[in-house]
Amino acid sequence: MTAAPSNFPELVKIFLDLIKLILPVLMGAAVVVFFWGIVKFITKAGDEKAIKEGRSLMFWGLIALFVMLSFWGIMRFTYGELGFSKTFGLPLLPER
Repeated sequence: MTAAPSNFPELVKIFLDLIKLILPVLMGAAVVVFFWGIVKFITKAGDEKAIKEGRSLMFWGLIALFVMLSFWGIMRFTYGELGFSKTFGLPLLPER
């Protein structure tokens, strides 16, 4: 656990680090929803209701991915503009 932030940049860094951890998980969930929609669309080819649900899942999965990738870009820009030394990217495991 880290110590409480003593100034605003430290608070922002904690917030951005939290987003860096959560965003890949949410993006993975959106990809799963998209592919679940594809599976539903293909496997239920004769059922009009299932085809509609599959299209809906694919649509909302793509919308979620677009929104999260846009948010990722905005956060990366903000992270760089605030003067943090490391770039905003995928979280990495610490080296031993």
